[in-house]
Amino acid sequence: MNINTILFDLDGTLIDTAPDLAYALNTLLLENGFSEKPYEQIKPLVAFGGKALIQFGFDCDESHPEFSNRHQKILKIYTDNIDQFSKTFNGIDALLEDVKDRKMFWGVVTNKPENLTHLLLDKLGLKPDVVVCGDTLEYNKPHPAPLLYACAQLGVSPQDCLFVGDDKNDIVAGKNANIKTVAVSYGYGKVEQNWNYDYLIDSPGELLALI
Repeated sequence: MNINTILFDLDGTLIDTAPDLAYALNTLLLENGFSEKPYEQIKPLVAFGGKALIQFGFDCDESHPEFSNRHQKILKIYTDNIDQFSKTFNGIDALLEDVKDRKMFWGVVTNKPENLTHLLLDKLGLKPDVVVCGDTLEYNKPHPAPLLYACAQLGVSPQDCLFVGDDKNDIVAGKNANIKTVAVSYGYGKVEQNWNYDYLIDSPGELLALI
């Protein structure tokens, strides 16, 4: 396979951010007199963002008069504690070193907002060759635009890329962009065969065998 670029989803693929998001939700719940929620119930919701966490934690929708305020508060708590527990998944650091040794590009394409994405990457000392976030463009995943934009920024062809993700939207976005997709079983989503991914890996180290 002639691959010169690997693009990664962020949460649940490159970095294990669920512990800090769970901390933010449970801190807010306790501040408002509610009981904490189990981590294993919060973890699958991480890919859907702060609003989904508020809906789950407080059992309310966006019509609730306190919804917007709670959403802003959970973002503040998360921002202030963004690297308290978050870290790259086991094997990612070695993978990225190998990618650099091979003179390949690597990047991040995420639906996470720019401010939080860049803050987290900076805190963990990660320096991708390109970063495309949920508010970088008019569209985000599963639309192909973020992936195609990342390729354009690097000056590479989509056919020479892999996109790695743990969510169905990642795989759909990759397919729509004509980029080969790699689903990861170690992330937050339960991978289904009907996602029609090109490859499935159980650990970051397995990615090297594909390239």
